[in-house]
Amino acid sequence: MRENVPWPDGGEQGPVTAARDGAAEDIRSFDAAIDPARAAGLLAALELVRADAARGAVLDFELLRRWQQHVLGTPDVPALRTLPAFAKGGAERYGIGPDTRARLDACLAQAATGPLPLAARAARAHLDVCFFHPFDDGNARAAFLTLLFVLAREGVKLDSVVLIRRVACRADEPQDALSLYRSIEFHLRDSRAAAQ
Repeated sequence: MRENVPWPDGGEQGPVTAARDGAAEDIRSFDAAIDPARAAGLLAALELVRADAARGAVLDFELLRRWQQHVLGTPDVPALRTLPAFAKGGAERYGIGPDTRARLDACLAQAATGPLPLAARAARAHLDVCFFHPFDDGNARAAFLTLLFVLAREGVKLDSVVLIRRVACRADEPQDALSLYRSIEFHLRDSRAAAQ
């Protein structure tokens, strides 16, 4: 389904200096309400995401693993899962094969450049992580961090991420991908307007 999403053209480009740190604020409210340790791990990973973006790191599975170690609070970086995974009450199944990692890295590489606008590249990278489902746990958080990395690499920080984190996407529904794109684009426009 990845190639069947009718991604829009255009959208405003360029850095956005947000008036506030929407990602960190959301983690402190949403994730801390679930578990303070979860929030602490995600905030530590967010710092790494931004440092990696600033140094021009290549987005690939190795980078995700470093972030995911903080997300999960594990002593070692987590490995690529070895068994099929299921989500949405078993409605979605994510297979695993000898080429899964290479395919994930190839998809993530497309977030760096290309014909798609920034919001579409960020949405697609987010969905790539969701639907490749590379880890045994914490894939939604890994996807969120991936999206933030794609934005940060282009100097974008958002005032809010509420709509982005509350959108549920099905792997077989291209319109869900567009809903995520529209949420990112909305927050980009809102953050840009607030910064002016």
